Amino acid sequence: MLAGPPYQLDDPDVIPYKWHEFYLWGGATSSPGVVDTAAPAIEFNWSGVRNMMFHFVVPAGAAIPSSGPSYFGLEDSEFGLQYRFVSETKHRPMIGTFIMTEIPTGNSNKALGAGGPSWKIPLYALKTIGSWTIDGGGGIDVSSDVPGGRNFPFGGTIIQRDVSKKLTIGPELFMHGRPTADPTLSKYAVDLDFGCIYTFSLRHPGFQLMSAYGHSVAGQSENYAYLALYWTWGPKSTAGN
Repeated sequence: MLAGPPYQLDDPDVIPYKWHEFYLWGGATSSPGVVDTAAPAIEFNWSGVRNMMFHFVVPAGAAIPSSGPSYFGLEDSEFGLQYRFVSETKHRPMIGTFIMTEIPTGNSNKALGAGGPSWKIPLYALKTIGSWTIDGGGGIDVSSDVPGGRNFPFGGTIIQRDVSKKLTIGPELFMHGRPTADPTLSKYAVDLDFGCIYTFSLRHPGFQLMSAYGHSVAGQSENYAYLALYWTWGPKSTAGN
């Protein structure tokens, strides 16, 4: 049981050594004046080093403003490195980081990209207690090289429960600061999301459906939605890392 997708917050849990993950996903976010979608999008993760995972995302998507033309095309790509430096035990949580960078592969003149690189530098902790998992943490998004952007904090917590062998559900509370220098926007947003992970077959547990939806409950008005098909595979001899 993991955090990360379909939620906004990530986690410190690295996939087993020599394993792979693949997501075919779509998502949408909305804030005053614009709806941004990402679909179709792909995410691929690979653990080529123990306790470490390499990550990349390539999305297409659309920018749909409340006034003016809408655009569709390639958006900014994402590359990342997840590292678990403390493993979970009966009394100790798992601790790690998931550093990511956004590469400006999209056309910022059409609102399909930020127009500059940014970095996400977090620290996460995760603890499993029976059928429950608690994941929390946060960090800073370094976006000062994005035109009109600014550095801002983010963080939150996720509580998940395995309600059956096939179904995991739970809420997420996610907060972030104002990502741009626009003084008319609220200084922060607090989102409440609800996620669901469904395993299609217990004989093939590496194939799942993931979904989440939420909206802000304080600060800047915004909405969040995510839907994905997920596959994971690798040598069974390394499943325990």
